[in-house]
Amino acid sequence: MIGKWSLTALAFVAAPVLAHHGVAGVGAAALQGPGAPIESAASTVLPEGGVLAYLKVDQASFRKFDAAAVESDYARFSMLGLGYGVTPWLSAYLFAPYNEKIDEPGGLDSRGWADLSAMLQLGFKYDQDGWRPTPANESLDDLEDWHFSIFAGSTAPTGSANHRLADGSIDPGKSLGFGRPAWSLGMTATKMLSDRLTLSVEASTYRFRPYTYASGERVQFGAENRLGAALAWRAVTDSANRFRLDPVLELQFLELGRDRVDGAGESGTGGRMLYAMPGIRVYWDRASFAFGVKKPVWTQLNESSTQQGAEGKERYRLIFSASLLF
Repeated sequence: MIGKWSLTALAFVAAPVLAHHGVAGVGAAALQGPGAPIESAASTVLPEGGVLAYLKVDQASFRKFDAAAVESDYARFSMLGLGYGVTPWLSAYLFAPYNEKIDEPGGLDSRGWADLSAMLQLGFKYDQDGWRPTPANESLDDLEDWHFSIFAGSTAPTGSANHRLADGSIDPGKSLGFGRPAWSLGMTATKMLSDRLTLSVEASTYRFRPYTYASGERVQFGAENRLGAALAWRAVTDSANRFRLDPVLELQFLELGRDRVDGAGESGTGGRMLYAMPGIRVYWDRASFAFGVKKPVWTQLNESSTQQGAEGKERYRLIFSASLLF
């Protein structure tokens, strides 16, 4: 049997990917067991009593379209996280994001800590005995079964929703908080297709509540619906040195609802897009590191020509994460 401390656990967190949208996902993987995505959630929960420390950085560089106008240059979303294995089938997480939204010279930048968020993840599996919660210890044969999880979370309005820019204005798209709690709900499925290849699938939604800013605007950001799939290939394993390297290919479909301002749909918001992200994940003892390059490969945006600086308008996104299980 595989002892609980031989599971190198990691959380997969998607920090906010534009000015205001955000979602968090969680998961774990074993040195010898299933592979894991770069960014989407996986199905394995943390070991009971295990504590996870986590860092993620997501940097988006935006395409420019008008040399005479000040446009969004890049955004960097960093996130610190702590996870705890409450039981073999229940994990709890707390995340603290730090957002940077940077314009070209002459624009208005925004930096600061954003809303804290908390999340619970419930893990279970399906085998010849039917459905059951994730057991405390699993053999390699058990890890080849279908594994699933359900996760749910909420933000707390700890960030400054009425954050003022250098000129004294309030731009909800550059605020540091949503003003009111936002909630997320999702599920995952994970299956080892062979002893080296793992399929991971995630479906999730993120919903916002309306908030009236000090400027008088009442804004409700559009809902986010996500569907992701990833294939992880266990290419190199050095068990003596507790090292593993997995190339990963991940696809993410994102549907963004239209923002609403004072009850009316906001022009130049929302749409659909598909991202492709090749990357690698490295495991070493109880640590894991992941790096991916994420690019939009298909977009169908509402009023696309006015959405510079939005999802789907990136030149690329660089995704890095590191985690350590204690």
